[in-house]
Amino acid sequence: MSQSQDSSVLALPPPSPNQTYVTISALDAGHLTLPEYLFITDTSPTIRTTVPSLSFLIQHPSASPTRPGKTTNLVFDLGLKRDFSGYRTAQQHHAAQRQPTITSPDAADSLRKGGLDPATDIDIVLLSHVHWDHVGTPSDFPKSKFFVGSGTLHLLTNGGGPLYPAELFNPDELPRDRTWEFPPVTEPDPSTAVEKQKQTQHVWKPLAQFPATLDLFGDGSVYVVDSPGHLYGHVNLLARISPTKWVYLGGDCCHDVRILTGEQRVALYDDGHGGKRSVHVDTKVAEGTIGRIGKLIGRGDMRLPEGVEVEVIVAHDKGWRERNGPRFLPGTL
Repeated sequence: MSQSQDSSVLALPPPSPNQTYVTISALDAGHLTLPEYLFITDTSPTIRTTVPSLSFLIQHPSASPTRPGKTTNLVFDLGLKRDFSGYRTAQQHHAAQRQPTITSPDAADSLRKGGLDPATDIDIVLLSHVHWDHVGTPSDFPKSKFFVGSGTLHLLTNGGGPLYPAELFNPDELPRDRTWEFPPVTEPDPSTAVEKQKQTQHVWKPLAQFPATLDLFGDGSVYVVDSPGHLYGHVNLLARISPTKWVYLGGDCCHDVRILTGEQRVALYDDGHGGKRSVHVDTKVAEGTIGRIGKLIGRGDMRLPEGVEVEVIVAHDKGWRERNGPRFLPGTL
């Protein structure tokens, strides 16, 4: 049986004859401290770990829409705000439970140190989701377009139910005139879905084990991956950096890489309303997302095509940060 017919091989598309590749650099974007018992099972309630909130620069060789002669620069996630007064009162209260925090360098500082001006050189900011430790300082990017997952703008204004009240979000967080929301994966009105797809040229399609992805640049170099479960509108990125190498940026699909490998499980704790919850808005759905991502690192009965590698990076992976200093801007992955 050929590899293309083998159902145990993940169906990542091979490079096209004129395949486009992107360059990725990691960015320091602040640190926060997490109590492990809220995130993983089988741990002590006293263990607290200071972890990064990673950001990434993705450079695509297409022409920048605003900077003649330059290529397109995209930043994925913005980490922490350097000035906590920019958070609402409830957000500051939550952040106070994640001390110590480190806010310098933030994403904008890291770009400047790497030779880029966030005010002029970044075409797109794409947020995995809008929790306080990922939104950063959008005003540092006055000319960028902001891309967010479906439902994000409603979430910023209205919150997401009793466990995610509106007070934990800022309705003015993003510049509405420069923010575009990806279309819903499931659209109740088919005629509306078709019209949105015509307008945006972004169509959700399955890719390998992922039910819904968007080919962001239309050339197979960067896919937005619908990654539900953690928060409404949560998305990841799958990017091609060479003929045999992909990078998967997992945002907050999980907060400890041991959950991806199967060494740990998602923790449950008292939700304050007589039930149990996790750090995810829908634990079962989040576990499904984690399982699909885990296949990229060999978890389960699926495998990658021969010679192909996918590096999976989640936003709060302290070990990855410690091992990969040379791959931060101006270095590359």
